[in-house]
Amino acid sequence: MFGWLFGSGSDFKTFNPGELRDLLREKGAPYVLVDVREDNEWASGRIPGAIHVPLSRFAQAAAKIPTGKQIIFYCQSGMRSKSALKLAKNLGLSAEGHLGGGISGWRRYDMPVTR
Repeated sequence: MFGWLFGSGSDFKTFNPGELRDLLREKGAPYVLVDVREDNEWASGRIPGAIHVPLSRFAQAAAKIPTGKQIIFYCQSGMRSKSALKLAKNLGLSAEGHLGGGISGWRRYDMPVTR
């Protein structure tokens, strides 16, 4: 998966909205959800429980990401979250995957969004 971006053998997963919802509902889930959209996008609505680390400031803001949990990224449509996976790997962060289709796909399935 993502061989074109990371080379062969990538361990990153693309989650669909239902899978992500179920993961986030697990008690004591070992995941942190990171929104890599820009400030104006974040203000327009986000997945509950997400933290904000804009891709344009990722290297500087990555310190906000809690350690000890697997990171799942999302953006508007799924493209910037793929870039965030590569950046996280380069910074030695423990990334699990990203939300395929981003928050746009999340909203299409009537999943909760908060402001």
